Amino acid sequence: MNPPDPFLLNGRQILITGASSGIGKACSVLFARRGASLCLFGRDEVRLQETLSLIDNPDNHCSALVDLTDYKHVADAVRRVVKERGPISGIVNCAGISTTLPINATSEEKIEHFLRTNVVGPLSLTKQVLKPGNFAPEGGSIVFISSVMGVAGEKGKTLYSLTKGALISSVRSLAIELANRRIRVNTVSPGVVDSPMSRSAVYSRDDEALDRIRLLHPLGLGEPDDVANACLFLISDASKWITGTNVVVDGGYLAK
Repeated sequence: MNPPDPFLLNGRQILITGASSGIGKACSVLFARRGASLCLFGRDEVRLQETLSLIDNPDNHCSALVDLTDYKHVADAVRRVVKERGPISGIVNCAGISTTLPINATSEEKIEHFLRTNVVGPLSLTKQVLKPGNFAPEGGSIVFISSVMGVAGEKGKTLYSLTKGALISSVRSLAIELANRRIRVNTVSPGVVDSPMSRSAVYSRDDEALDRIRLLHPLGLGEPDDVANACLFLISDASKWITGTNVVVDGGYLAK
């Protein structure tokens, strides 16, 4: 008799934010193939429906328009999901924003916006899911998408690095706090992948800059599926003894 496949997600409800594009979309398609029941949060109804159209058994999943910076709306959305579909077994926090901006071009308002979107929003959602009765009693896994910019530095990435480094640091403490509930918490730090967010960055509109970024990755630029595979590993039982760590998926960016 063959041992069970540790990458299967049958019987688990996974909440994915930023599911309308990029890494969140790739996670949605992959996790559905592995048997998960999904709840997809995003800010674009049309693109959320596109994601749903790509996944297996769409009737087994749900979606909701959610702005993570509207904390009351987030709390209401989580309560509704649990009431209608039962407890959540895992979260993949993919939603976020990026920019390339020198420090003298920033403002206090922009700094606060980045913190609310990339740090406070994901942590607020996670806090809601962790309330009594909302998370599966047997435990599970939480993944935050960080970035190599949370570890390394690059000109113009001060705001982005601030938020992504905060996720990496906070996850270590959260992992210790939740270990007694059998809930694992990790970050995934991608290099540059071909996604709507990276294509909207300044360097994606400059061929020379894009070539420079590509050369910084010995294996070339990544695809959302490359990151989704790492997220599947961390959400599944294949990583049942891994918590509080940062998994780098960067095509060799940090190896130089």
